[in-house]
Amino acid sequence: MIDFYYWTTPNGHKITLFLEEAGLPYTVHPINIGKGDQFDPDFLKIAPNNRIPAIVDQAPIGGGEPLAIFESGAILEYLADKTGLFLAKSGPKRYQALQWLYWQMGGFGPMLGQNHHFNQYADEKIPYAINRYVNESRRLYGVLNKQLAGKDFIIGDDYTIADMACYPWALYAERQDVDLNDYPHIQAWIKRIAERPATIAAYALIPQYNPDQGKPMTDEAKKHLYGKK
Repeated sequence: MIDFYYWTTPNGHKITLFLEEAGLPYTVHPINIGKGDQFDPDFLKIAPNNRIPAIVDQAPIGGGEPLAIFESGAILEYLADKTGLFLAKSGPKRYQALQWLYWQMGGFGPMLGQNHHFNQYADEKIPYAINRYVNESRRLYGVLNKQLAGKDFIIGDDYTIADMACYPWALYAERQDVDLNDYPHIQAWIKRIAERPATIAAYALIPQYNPDQGKPMTDEAKKHLYGKK
């Protein structure tokens, strides 16, 4: 059994995509980041960086005591190794998928996240910051679009953890001031993944745990997400 510490963010969706695809049994522990649950001492024992997602595997690889893992990329890699799914065990395909997973963790996610912040949530609209992150977002979409040309998925015919990592972030293109009509290979890839039954099941969790998603962010949420704490 996997204990899954979750909220309805792109990084949270990465893990539900894998869990649903693999059919792994899991228990959701909602961490409402808009109410400050991420600072709870019990959660910090699992995720010391006070960020979701995190897991505790009650039956970890190799046996032994329950294993806690934080950081979405590390969780995806661990679950892939645990199940033997969505990541080759060895050889070129493994490293092709991992390099795109790390690309998402190091660039696509962080840059798009900053884009969201300065475009959508910052109290002060700073043109330099907005332009900097919009331009970088468009560059990164261009990189991904080129990679997907002639392919069903990021590394070819195989759906991997690289796709699971990138897909949830690409869904917010409009809010990032990115026009997906300029990136037709990404558009086709998004449609392909969206139609998978596991994707539908993963995103069906949103109204169950966060029925207010999509509403304007409250001052309380901003305090917890962007405050000094």
